[in-house]
Amino acid sequence: MQYEVLFVSKTGNTEEVAKAIYRGIPNKRKDIRRLERNTQIDIGETYFIGFWTNRGSCSIEVLDYISELHGKNIALFGTCGMGFGAEYYRMIENQVRALIPDDNVYLGAFLCQGKMPMYVRNKYEDLLKRGQNDDLALHMIHNFDEALLHPNQEDLQRAEYFAANIVEKLEACQCQR
Repeated sequence: MQYEVLFVSKTGNTEEVAKAIYRGIPNKRKDIRRLERNTQIDIGETYFIGFWTNRGSCSIEVLDYISELHGKNIALFGTCGMGFGAEYYRMIENQVRALIPDDNVYLGAFLCQGKMPMYVRNKYEDLLKRGQNDDLALHMIHNFDEALLHPNQEDLQRAEYFAANIVEKLEACQCQR
């Protein structure tokens, strides 16, 4: 079975996770690459597709690519700066999962927090200086500061485990056929 790890990374967070996903696929036929407009569609049987979160969903490149995949195994992974927690991650997963055509087998998702560019923090500080939404601005600044620590080693180890677990389940399924 051919495994493809494809990703879009704006700040490097998703690329870090993609490399961990790749390491988690044990000694198999596998490849890792950035997802670009000209990335070939039919290159493997199982896809790990990574994205940075854009307003609660994936970037347009990922949306375009997954909408063209048919008859494949698909697992998602991603990073998001704005939230940290299972409920938020589930919402993002459901948003992106809904874009996958029904003739694919959906395998699950791994999401973790990722650091954001400094201009984002500056925007929140400006809100605070103007006295607008002080509680929200303080919450966003705190979230930004927490995100600076991610993806961390624990996040990357969990990503590796996620990939290894999916490969193990897929191979067990094939052995039974």
